[in-house]
Amino acid sequence: MNLNTLSLVNYKNFESQVFDFDTKINCFVGSNGIGKTNALDAIYHLAFGKSYFNPIALQNIKHGEEFFVVEGNFTKNQRNEKIIVSLKRGQKKVIKRNGKAYEKFSEHIGFIPLVIISPADRDLIIEGSETRRKFIDSVISQSDKAYLTALISYNKVLAQRNALLKYFALNNTFNADTLEVYNEQLTTFGTEIFKKRADFLKTFIPIFLQRYNAISLGKESINLTYKSDLFETTLYELLSENLSKDKALQFTSVGIHKDDLVFLIDGFPIKKFGSQGQQKSFLIALKLAQFDFIKQQSGVSPILLLDDIFDKLDENRVAQIINLVDDEHFGQIFISDTHAERTEKIIKQIHQSYKIFKL
Repeated sequence: MNLNTLSLVNYKNFESQVFDFDTKINCFVGSNGIGKTNALDAIYHLAFGKSYFNPIALQNIKHGEEFFVVEGNFTKNQRNEKIIVSLKRGQKKVIKRNGKAYEKFSEHIGFIPLVIISPADRDLIIEGSETRRKFIDSVISQSDKAYLTALISYNKVLAQRNALLKYFALNNTFNADTLEVYNEQLTTFGTEIFKKRADFLKTFIPIFLQRYNAISLGKESINLTYKSDLFETTLYELLSENLSKDKALQFTSVGIHKDDLVFLIDGFPIKKFGSQGQQKSFLIALKLAQFDFIKQQSGVSPILLLDDIFDKLDENRVAQIINLVDDEHFGQIFISDTHAERTEKIIKQIHQSYKIFKL
């Protein structure tokens, strides 16, 4: 999987720019605020139809402009593929593949396999469980359309059940039959999602542990565990047992939308007991394992985006990461860094072709 050219019009701080890329390594270098991360984000946008860093779509339009267009020309399985993402104020975002617009954005997910490693990933450690669930969902959805469909359906039914609980409270009424319909639907979709998450993590966790050991040279004991109430009981029983609580809270307090991933170092939460370097190594290993899993499932090497990952890592850990990516297992890599000299010194250690773009 290769991105050959990237064209940006009014995307964040870019007015109009075209990049022509190397098939292996591409580096965006320049001072903070110049647009390095935005260039990587535009590539992410082509894969997922949204920004990695800013969920508010309109804020990705350059100040003072009415629209943005991001266009990428890819090569996938020896075929040329053109992806265009565009947004105009007051209108819906449009994603096109080879000139044809998608009816549903979900149809595009997984077509451009991509993994990003960024300082923003620290949210996986410091934020709540929703961030970690989104990580699991993102990885599985890139290779399993049925999972993505079940997830969209579950979230839709969940919103309807929550609206019904609010309606009951506001009108001092209750209809068990209507609620029962939502409970059954949540159980159907939720059970499928839970089973696929559990199966995914059985495969994913050993890959992750192997990646972390390679980065840390096996000096630290870390682990990743899946936390879900569905290991103990069924979702239908959970919903029934917590009905009184849900009526009082006016929302659904149990279900697979409460699942979590627990990050541990030496048996303790890495959020509290891991150093900055250990946390960063943990996150890099997590994302490299994501890369391995997606490649294993799709048979295609994902594009790898490395946003400012050499910051706050000691030389030994940087060297280990460089050794890992200097491998035919990896395809095209995009790197951003504030130090042009540091980047070039690191990249020269990798025996691959490269281009450096100074912004």
